[in-house]
Amino acid sequence: MSVTDALQRLDRRQQQTRGVRVVAALLKKYGDDQGGQLAALIAYYAFVSLFPLLLVLVTVLGFVLQGNPTERQKVLEGTLGQFPIISDYLKLHTLNGSSTALVVGITGSLLAGLGFTGATQTAFNRIWHVPFKHRPNWIFSRLRGLGMLALLGTLAIVSTVVAGYVGSASHGAQAVVAGVVLALALNLAVFAIAFKLLTTADLAWRDVLPGAIIAAILWQLLQHLGGYYVDHALKRTGPLYGIFAVVLGLIAWLYLGAQLTIISAEINVVRKRRLYPRSFFSDPLLDADRRALRSSAETEERVADENVEVTFDAPQQPRPAPTEAEPEPLDR
Repeated sequence: MSVTDALQRLDRRQQQTRGVRVVAALLKKYGDDQGGQLAALIAYYAFVSLFPLLLVLVTVLGFVLQGNPTERQKVLEGTLGQFPIISDYLKLHTLNGSSTALVVGITGSLLAGLGFTGATQTAFNRIWHVPFKHRPNWIFSRLRGLGMLALLGTLAIVSTVVAGYVGSASHGAQAVVAGVVLALALNLAVFAIAFKLLTTADLAWRDVLPGAIIAAILWQLLQHLGGYYVDHALKRTGPLYGIFAVVLGLIAWLYLGAQLTIISAEINVVRKRRLYPRSFFSDPLLDADRRALRSSAETEERVADENVEVTFDAPQQPRPAPTEAEPEPLDR
């Protein structure tokens, strides 16, 4: 049996196995949507917008906690600890409130944040196969992004501050559990709102809840893994190499987080539209394959008068099994 025959047999096996076929369909759709490129674009804008957002966060905390060094130290160790790759570098500086820093931070956050929400809207619309003609224009897209930036940014800051404060207020187990649960709840709200409102697809909350739960859990694990990486890798690097390690580590951390977000959004699509089982060799095309390909092609409709119609060739009939040759008739 050739390698191709073995792979096709394995493909047919996954199509018939409950659970495995859903995971395989998820990976298939992630590849069809070029999820890695979508995640890279989101990670780039997240990297650009992170430092202005942190500047706003640190400045606001400096104003609020001015004159209270004890609470300031707790927040400094707990809140900034939610950013595992750069937390140690942020803790080297004191928390001081500055009006100039606040204005600069807000301006930078708005400019970079609009790019982040725009990239996320593009990604989610592509995942849900929303045609271009049904997507909001440039003005409404930016207005939607601005509103979502204010809402999601506020929730993200509240999640970071409150979870960090609760987690650092005491080293007891109850405080740690409370911080983790609170962070999970707020992250769940952030992902659920983003999955529902950052796309023009008509979705209910129950349609985005499974992916939001998975995304919140994975993001929480990613934060802990980032802290482990810092404790066991970055702290032993030299000063020059450490700077490059921080930058590259932060980009990799954000890219991984963006990938987990895209995969979680894909889970909602595969689940709602039952895009499984899928064939990896397209021979023959299954019903879920045809529906996914048809929706992907219809995504390219850009004006109201444009209608994309998709047809498929008739499936090739399987070659009949060889039989013994019948004896040729005798000449008369």
